[in-house]
Amino acid sequence: MRVVVDRDRCEGNAFCVNIAPAVFELDDDEYAVVITDPVPVEQEALAEKAIEACPRAALSRRD
Repeated sequence: MRVVVDRDRCEGNAFCVNIAPAVFELDDDEYAVVITDPVPVEQEALAEKAIEACPRAALSRRD
């Protein structure tokens, strides 16, 4: 699976980073970035939780 960040929607709330720190981090501008592409199988469940938890719906799954 792959995760895409919509930078126009991202506010840098870091919910994704807190849920799946092996998958996401904040860049210098405080936007979420995906650091593992594709997401490792063992991290997929956490990535899904991060997608669901994003308050701005800035994350989406791509298979």
